[in-house]
Amino acid sequence: MTAITAPGGTAVDAPAVPGPSPQAGPGRSPGHRLRRLKDRAVAYGLLFPAVTVFVVFFYVPAAYLVYISFFHWGVLSSATRFVGLQNFRRLFAQPLFWHSLATTGYYTLVMIPATVLLALGIALVLREAVTARRGGVWRSAVFLPHVTPVVATSIIWVWIFNPQFGLANFVLRTLHLPALGWLGSTRWALPAVMIDSLWHSLGLYVIVFLAGLANVPRELVEVAQLDGARRKRIFRRVIWPLLSPTTFFVVILATVNSWQAFSQIYAMTGGPHGGAGGPAFSTTTDSLLVYQTAFVYDHFSLAAAMAMVLFLIILLLTLVQKWISNRLVFYR
Repeated sequence: MTAITAPGGTAVDAPAVPGPSPQAGPGRSPGHRLRRLKDRAVAYGLLFPAVTVFVVFFYVPAAYLVYISFFHWGVLSSATRFVGLQNFRRLFAQPLFWHSLATTGYYTLVMIPATVLLALGIALVLREAVTARRGGVWRSAVFLPHVTPVVATSIIWVWIFNPQFGLANFVLRTLHLPALGWLGSTRWALPAVMIDSLWHSLGLYVIVFLAGLANVPRELVEVAQLDGARRKRIFRRVIWPLLSPTTFFVVILATVNSWQAFSQIYAMTGGPHGGAGGPAFSTTTDSLLVYQTAFVYDHFSLAAAMAMVLFLIILLLTLVQKWISNRLVFYR
């Protein structure tokens, strides 16, 4: 009780205001602690299957790959001996490895700008020209190639690029242009694979750009239009800076996918018995060379060293792109 003075001068006792007890607080009560423990147990239990799958099928194989890259190791061989950097020295002495690096770099340098420009252009067309009622249909049509099986559609593209009766040369002849050898030509085999890759993956990037365009405030565009700005200037000064985070994400995704391109090249250039990566190694990328070294020539340790180099290249490219993005990407 606390003594206070009444208006007449008489001291009376006022009831004390009850305050929170340190022992009885909601964060310290035994029941609350028990509920928190139960919530954590449920959360960890729900995460455990996904984490287990991720560790077993990603971290453990990745760690074992690093391990065998420093050993002479074989699937059917019981003799495993440490060789240090010998696998890497043998790898760097192979001209085919440097040729595959150059092929992969060329493939990536063409695919990234083509992917960004085409995906952004299609996204702008869909955003401006498609009505709200039919927008979902057109977006589904654009996204549909991405969910089709890569190997199955690549076999169809093999028929399209057939030099005798394929659809590609039929269109060229109709336009009075010379027919091309496509997959049978060392000059045109890789561009044919690029066309297939663009067709298959473009829908994903279009959807990503559509999501980025949906976050661009229309008020800014309308204000620029009221000020008399033209469409090109509005895109360059308003839309493009606000799309820079989305563009950076697309560039990172396209870089990783391009450096890891495998399925379409394997299916379009012959498979296991037709000399995948041909003709004359013109479509042999790093990922394809890793597969052939491990499962065709049975040099698993050398393939592990290749995979390590490929991982380091992708990591370095990602870090460089991150460094560039810190100076060019605009986050609202």
